[in-house]
Amino acid sequence: MRYLVKGRVKPGRESALARAIDEKTLGRGSVAGDEYLWDMEHARITADHAVTWVEVCFCATPLAEERPYWEEYFELISVKDAHARKNCRDLNGEEPWACTDCDCTQKLEEWLSIHGDPFLAKLKQR
Repeated sequence: MRYLVKGRVKPGRESALARAIDEKTLGRGSVAGDEYLWDMEHARITADHAVTWVEVCFCATPLAEERPYWEEYFELISVKDAHARKNCRDLNGEEPWACTDCDCTQKLEEWLSIHGDPFLAKLKQR
């Protein structure tokens, strides 16, 4: 399933997050692997400092495995389905692991790409 994740970097954690991204250690030890880095490369930040990204997660509970890694740096504001669950080929059993290569959130990701600013650029300015 794909989720629309929104959070704010915890005060004082900006440098540590930037370092973890630069050193490619963000999410180290997670089964999600490099997805954390990909998420941050595509994340957007708004004027109110909310960071938004689309994340793939196969856990029964959204972000069950990833949450501790994100919460080290972010206060998570919301985790919402990024599209209708009934249309998810992984969840409905039509195609296991379909979320890996699915384009079901393409329109959402295109919309996000023009709203707010690229998060990494703003993070590195701090």
